[in-house]
Amino acid sequence: MSVGRIPGPGANVAVCRKACGLSQAALARRAGVSVSLLSKIEVGDRALTQGIAAALAHAMNLTLDELLGKAAVEHAEEHRLASLNHAVRRFDIPDTPPPHPEDLPYALAELNAHRYRTELTAVLRKLPGVLTDITNHAHATGSPDAWARVADTYSIVYWLAARHRWMHLAELAVMKERAAAERAHPVAATVAARDEAGAFLNSGDFAGGMAVVDRAVVEAESALRGRDRAFGLGILHLRGLTLAGRLKDRPAAEKHIRAAWRTAEEYGADADEHGIHFGPEQTASHVIATYSDLDQHRTALETADDLLRGGTSLPATRIGPLHMNLGRSHLALGDRDAALASLEEAWQVAPEMARVHPTSQELMRVLTSLHRRSNPRLTRLAKRARVPF
Repeated sequence: MSVGRIPGPGANVAVCRKACGLSQAALARRAGVSVSLLSKIEVGDRALTQGIAAALAHAMNLTLDELLGKAAVEHAEEHRLASLNHAVRRFDIPDTPPPHPEDLPYALAELNAHRYRTELTAVLRKLPGVLTDITNHAHATGSPDAWARVADTYSIVYWLAARHRWMHLAELAVMKERAAAERAHPVAATVAARDEAGAFLNSGDFAGGMAVVDRAVVEAESALRGRDRAFGLGILHLRGLTLAGRLKDRPAAEKHIRAAWRTAEEYGADADEHGIHFGPEQTASHVIATYSDLDQHRTALETADDLLRGGTSLPATRIGPLHMNLGRSHLALGDRDAALASLEEAWQVAPEMARVHPTSQELMRVLTSLHRRSNPRLTRLAKRARVPF
């Protein structure tokens, strides 16, 4: 998706701090970080992590998306976003059902294919119409299968909104997803809870997200059976380990990591259900990100070596962020060249996601700040990302 130039979330910290009338020392004290770290984040010598960003946002009474900055859409696509908001608002207002309901599963599968390839523009263009047709069909039939498709479509709305940090739309999508899930199969409620916890994650309320996960795990353990149980518990534990990593809660992270590996082994080879990828490889990609959040960077890189050595079936939605997290670990260990190589991989695999993802933006900002001499590879990538260098 074509967007305006985004300098990186860390560049917004000083702007927000000054707007709040705070000195670096005052903000650092409120957020529980060192003045030295805050100074390095503001000038681009250190990347702003999601955990530190949440602490800084809380200290300034801001939401995380306000601090990180929302990703914009091209002017030509603004009407698509307006159409999507219109479709979401009309969740409870039945209209004419589509003439060919047999085509709806294929339309949803096509949307998920765009999602897996991180084709954000294509998802935005097609989502309003698919959401409208699927919702109207569910109202007309009332079947659990139809409402499950509604819930799955709202999961895509949440995903698209979260990628752009459109948090109002993300939270509204989660509300509609939960409402649809109540009329669908039990596993739909588990997916909705996973997305609800994701909305807490995206807003920076990691403890709130953990509470959602803990509650949903208890409900899934009693409501789900067989493969649905392994899938549902697995995706909840993946969300849990991510939240625990952001909280720097190692015991909780390790608990969810062990549970995620256990359910992934029970589930078997990676597969897609309800628009979500789960299995051992997906688990590994989340564990790598959490090790990076916990500053266990060498462990993250070693785990990635094991995952990538024989190739992986993971979709671009996971491979792109995986390389971003590897870049983060390389940078933390002082290997700028490896960090740049990882960032290049992320842009190669998932360019539209890399353009709007805060981790990618921060890697680009810090690498361009730290490189005091010309670097042709970085110059080419910065030009593609619309970052002056």
